Amino acid sequence: MQVRKYVVTSEEVLAEQGRLTGRTVRRAVCSAVIANPLAGQVGGELTELETLGAEISGELATRALAALGVAAHEVTAYGKGAIVGTNGEIEHAAALIHPRFGAPVRKVVVKGDDIIPSTKKIGAPGAHITLPITNKDDIWSFDEMDAIDVWIPDAPMPDEIVVSVALAVGGRPFARTKKPS
Repeated sequence: MQVRKYVVTSEEVLAEQGRLTGRTVRRAVCSAVIANPLAGQVGGELTELETLGAEISGELATRALAALGVAAHEVTAYGKGAIVGTNGEIEHAAALIHPRFGAPVRKVVVKGDDIIPSTKKIGAPGAHITLPITNKDDIWSFDEMDAIDVWIPDAPMPDEIVVSVALAVGGRPFARTKKPS
């Protein structure tokens, strides 16, 4: 696997609309800019990208957890996504972030019974992607349904993929949307 760079961002929300949150509300994302070994190929076998997904996901989750600044068992939510450079195809992102990506992330965050929500797209350098975030153990917990934006000004180049993992704790600052009864 060829990693050009890692980019880690984090945010802690202390107040929203002039009101202090009074609790910990944090989100962190680790992204890797990696070479796409299948760039320029149409169709064909995707096993190489599935293997890369298993290799990179644990590292992304470990770096995001460090930026989040909490213990692994405190992580309440997660998400993932990928932007494939213009010499790739959307199926490259799917192969990277779906079949084998999740287990290493779940190992880092301790458990994670529910699906890791995801998004994918093809884009040029500086393309934005919004990663969905949901509760790691109960996808129907509305309080953690959120999102975080990712963009790297010089990535992905045509033969690269930006792959990202988002971790969160605390949900939305003043979450109060409930399930129908």
